[in-house]
Amino acid sequence: MRLTTKGRYAVTAMLDLSINASDGPVSLVDISQRQDISLSYLEQLFSKLRKKELVNSVRGPGGGYQLSRAESDIDMAEIIDAVSESLDTTKCQGSGDCQNGSICLTHHLWEDLSEQIYSYLSNISLADLISKREISQIAQSQQDRHIEKLEKSFDTIASSTS
Repeated sequence: MRLTTKGRYAVTAMLDLSINASDGPVSLVDISQRQDISLSYLEQLFSKLRKKELVNSVRGPGGGYQLSRAESDIDMAEIIDAVSESLDTTKCQGSGDCQNGSICLTHHLWEDLSEQIYSYLSNISLADLISKREISQIAQSQQDRHIEKLEKSFDTIASSTS
């Protein structure tokens, strides 16, 4: 399976957005800090996610991103597809040209695996992931660390101006 960092980060960022959207739009800066993903990389991913209508952008003070649909209506395969990731496990990337113009012995095995993976990811929504207790615990821990970093930054700024 060719699921690279791009697909993993897109899923992670969408999950973070979903978890933290209760207070309104979520900034990419906040997602970047909580998930340790480069801001410029997130901007590229969210551009693709917005084009596929998975997120909406909100401009201005307090702006950021929000989901364009309910968490239960966005599945993992759709997120990965939106950032142009391949879920194809065949050597030929589905073209049937595994061995100098012909299909290799195991082509159909890998093709079936790709279909199973896609089906599996299509059946997991953001809501399904959020409902897992472990996800909530991890999200809370990340939020606590994020707040702690902000407080330290604020303390540093306050002490340097006094």
